[in-house]
Amino acid sequence: MKKIMVPVLAATFTLSSLQAVLASPKDTTKIKSVEFIGMDAPKTELEKNNLMYSKASAKVTYMDGTKKTLPLNYETLYRPGDVINGKTIGVTTNAYGEILKKSDGTPYVSSAPDMNSLMEVPDLPENTYYLISHYESMPKNENGADNPGTMSLSTVKMDPKTGKLTVIDAKPIDFSAVHGIWKPCAGLLTPWNTHLGSEETEPDARAHEANPASSSVTKFMKNYYNNQSLVGNPYYYGHVPEVTVSADGSTSVVKHYSMGRMAFERVQVMPDNKTVIYGVDSNPGGLFMYVADKEKDLSAGTLYAAKWIQTGTDNGGSANLEWMRLGHGSDAEIEKLANTTTFSDIFEVTDDAVKGKSEGYTPIRTAANGKKVEWIKVKPGMETAAAFLETHRYAAYLGATVEFNKMEGLDFNEKDNKAYLAISYQEATMLPEQGVPADHIQLPKISAGGIYEVSFKANRKTIDNQKINSHYIPVSMNGLLMGEDLAAPDADGNKANVDKIANPDNVVYSQSMRTMFIAEDSGLHENNFTWSYNVDTKKLSRILSVPGGGESTGLQMVENLDGHTYLMNSSQNPGYVGYLAGLPSMGNEK
Repeated sequence: MKKIMVPVLAATFTLSSLQAVLASPKDTTKIKSVEFIGMDAPKTELEKNNLMYSKASAKVTYMDGTKKTLPLNYETLYRPGDVINGKTIGVTTNAYGEILKKSDGTPYVSSAPDMNSLMEVPDLPENTYYLISHYESMPKNENGADNPGTMSLSTVKMDPKTGKLTVIDAKPIDFSAVHGIWKPCAGLLTPWNTHLGSEETEPDARAHEANPASSSVTKFMKNYYNNQSLVGNPYYYGHVPEVTVSADGSTSVVKHYSMGRMAFERVQVMPDNKTVIYGVDSNPGGLFMYVADKEKDLSAGTLYAAKWIQTGTDNGGSANLEWMRLGHGSDAEIEKLANTTTFSDIFEVTDDAVKGKSEGYTPIRTAANGKKVEWIKVKPGMETAAAFLETHRYAAYLGATVEFNKMEGLDFNEKDNKAYLAISYQEATMLPEQGVPADHIQLPKISAGGIYEVSFKANRKTIDNQKINSHYIPVSMNGLLMGEDLAAPDADGNKANVDKIANPDNVVYSQSMRTMFIAEDSGLHENNFTWSYNVDTKKLSRILSVPGGGESTGLQMVENLDGHTYLMNSSQNPGYVGYLAGLPSMGNEK
């Protein structure tokens, strides 16, 4: 698709005019509900290829019956490559803090910003905040090797009258203590005010061991450490990083080896501050649960994998969920194993089905092996290493479901005890198949994917009758909001219904607005969109459009930041970092 970069459309209103609306006497009344009034899909070349924009609005109803309609607009904080306070934003560094540059002296800059965590940190000046942003991919270096991933920490100032945010400083976050960061994708701000990120792929340790010199992880580590003699270690990557930010802008980083190793997307911390639920951005992939030993401490816990027990095929399908215990571990214990363990230490493996059957191997299929069947045995005493360093292989080995297709982010509706989970594509391993090791999921094809509703119960037991010490155990899931494939592309080239979601990538939920926000990463829509979906009225509204070829990313709902509300929203390729402005403050009183 041809991309045309043009100047941003002139806004028909200003934040100051919005503030005048919000400052009227009736703003002192409590908000009863917020309804989003959607915008049309882009029609002109200007709209299709313009900067990110919104023509949607929010209709606010107050307890006294008063209604107001507030226009929304997209505010760009920065674009990768912008220079802020003398620093180029969106660059990456090596292990020694040096910005990686091309031979012409210009820095490598990512065009793929993703997750945002806008956070309040104690002891910062008034109306000053920090913003952590991911950059999922970085251009390859001039030798063709992957450059290190990166996150940035921006300093943000708010105009308290208008709510307008401005970035005044930015710097890369140092990941040298954890061997660098591998393709950071989605994430969230924890209830204890740290940032949980993700490494979106786990390098295949079997393929690496077969040819370590040419593996992607070896090339990555050589580049990161500027040392051509290094051999990479795949077990350093595919984890959940946690970033803690201090008032002076210093950061500390850990990787949670005890949460397993996989292609992480957005993990969801449940209200007990111990249980974490996550899907995996791979095909095929599984659904996992982690129960920490202590609240607000993810350094040790028990890891579980789900088994899909199908109950229906309508509207995306439905199933009960049963759970299998993979193991208990601590970050320190598993990191020590990662330092010293190889794939062949954990498994015996063969691709020969005849040998596999005759010698008692178990057939499995994972994304790591390109969905090809491999036959494995876990070596005696290596169960813990298998569970936490080869999580998908071990889950499949035990009989958990490893058939989901790009299970993306999820968020939790606390009042209704429901979660909303995105699956980008209902196809491939989610369809009925023949001649495969397992076929738990057997659903009709919906290439546009959809959102599933997950229900929870407390203190359930695993398949083998072990108690799970959590009040937030997923017990069922069913299709809630599905896309619709078209038999033939429409006049604009859309291959899925443009008035429905297509290939949802991540979701966030507003408890106060009773509304889910959905970001697309679709090749079936000519433009990707951000949507709102009210879980009570079932109204779906298009509220933002991304330039052609771009992906909607980086969702974070900030419901009441010093009297203002923001939906953080970025895009990849082209890259923008910003937010949807004009939303009403969702504090108790206005």
